[in-house]
Amino acid sequence: MKKTIVAISRAWGAHGTVIGGKLAGLLGVPMFDKKIIDLASEKSGLSPDFIGRMEENVTGSFLFNLAASSYNVHSFHRNYDIPMSYTAFSAQANVIQEIAKKGSCVIIGRCSDYLLRDDPDCVKIFLYAEEADRLEQCRREYDLDEKGAQQQLRKLDRSRQNYYKNFTGENWGQVTGHDLSINVTKVGVDGAVELIMQYLRSAGRL
Repeated sequence: MKKTIVAISRAWGAHGTVIGGKLAGLLGVPMFDKKIIDLASEKSGLSPDFIGRMEENVTGSFLFNLAASSYNVHSFHRNYDIPMSYTAFSAQANVIQEIAKKGSCVIIGRCSDYLLRDDPDCVKIFLYAEEADRLEQCRREYDLDEKGAQQQLRKLDRSRQNYYKNFTGENWGQVTGHDLSINVTKVGVDGAVELIMQYLRSAGRL
């Protein structure tokens, strides 16, 4: 197999981690999801809990071009007075870029599709699901009634959209940023994995 990094972006409720794990198993490569938080914690000195919470609570916008197109936690601290959330993000960005240099892998979320957008070895996947399916999952996972699930799902989507927009300047989930988009409700988890495998074969990655 050629060196291939599969960057999976996903809507909440689209089973991104499960699909990524199955795909990584078939490809025989490592998957990086929350492990990125642990590695970023080591790099930045911030706690994993703080980095995890930051991902859910980012608001506002970031003039990311001040960073001269390179996310580097040390240069950020030298040159700019920035919030801790940006320190956490730049540490994760550095980790993702280092992982991608080492070899084939599957990376879940954390703006990896954007960070690796110019990497010729990166295949960018977006997973989504239909709202009824997502609401049912939300009701079960958070033990909510229908209204509560709707509110929680809007909150989860807004957090993900804000996080992506804040650190990339792009709109989360846009088609032009991905090689393949899959409606997981239509094809199921195993069907999504097979579609990605078919794409990799067709693209000459396998």
